[in-house]
Amino acid sequence: MKVMSVVGTRPQFVKEAALSPVLREHHREVLVNTGQHYDFELCGEQFDILEIPEPDYDLGVGSDSHARQTAAMMVGMEDVLLNERPDLLLLYGDTNSTLAAALAGAKLKIPMAHVEAGPRQHDMSVPEEINRIIVDRLAVLRFAPTILSVENLASEGMTDGVYLTGDVMYDIFLQAFERVDDERMGSFGVRPGEYILMTLHRPHNSDFEEPLREILEGVLSAGEKVIFPAHPRTVSNLERFNMSGWLESKPNIFIIKPVHYHDMILLMKNARVVVTDSGGVPKEAFFCGVPSISVDFASGWPELVEVGWCSVAGADSEKISRLLEGFRPDGPRPQIFGEGDACEKIVDIISSWGSPD
Repeated sequence: MKVMSVVGTRPQFVKEAALSPVLREHHREVLVNTGQHYDFELCGEQFDILEIPEPDYDLGVGSDSHARQTAAMMVGMEDVLLNERPDLLLLYGDTNSTLAAALAGAKLKIPMAHVEAGPRQHDMSVPEEINRIIVDRLAVLRFAPTILSVENLASEGMTDGVYLTGDVMYDIFLQAFERVDDERMGSFGVRPGEYILMTLHRPHNSDFEEPLREILEGVLSAGEKVIFPAHPRTVSNLERFNMSGWLESKPNIFIIKPVHYHDMILLMKNARVVVTDSGGVPKEAFFCGVPSISVDFASGWPELVEVGWCSVAGADSEKISRLLEGFRPDGPRPQIFGEGDACEKIVDIISSWGSPD
């Protein structure tokens, strides 16, 4: 069976690295990279480190507004789909790349599978939430990473084609954790357990001065060392808001370029706490046994909040400061995201779906 996988952002590259080797054991994969993330640190380096095959198609779309970016991807995806006519379109997560491929595929009546179906923040002001809901509705195979994701889909009337598989991110994490080079910690100039790791890239945080300053002030108030692998757009906005000089005067924050997946796992496992507006990073911190503070509107994974390993602060400096001082979870970490065999389950389901009766 010909399966077309579509990626475009760093988290999707990681998911593809997990699933592709298993998929290619049984099916022919055609890989498309939309180019939504295009910097070397966010794209090229990830392909190299994660040993992802060279894409069969690279749309090179790059950055733009949501509408323009999605439209450009749809045009590119339509051409690729017409040329390849895959039996199944395989999509990851909740990005504009996912939405564009899903819409193009649906118009051409190409069935699609959605990896990471069902997570919900119940906030339609979040662009990713819109993408998730639309793609889940269009998919014929919905691979849910958690029990709550299955329940979310059921509440929206989707029970057919829903499979509880676990999370492919846990699969790749288990592989990567064994390959992390602890000796590289010295290159970051910090000691294990003695720093905060921060990531920040959501437009509603990084594109506006007030929330960006609130988050940074809250994190810096702890007086601890902060490692900040900064997204290129965030760096540009720091300069635009004349905040770069202010941060340079703070000796405890180290702004570095985005790091590849293995180094990110290294930094997470050795951090005291992670502060992030990412959807995937709190999961990885949880896998490492490190607490996370979400500076998004809500956690993308309420399961982590429920078990006490993630707390939501939003862009509120006082709340961030309080949590950094007092948030020290030490309870159990249940297997919310499966047993590390999600990729095998997904490929088995795809194979059964594609087999003649």
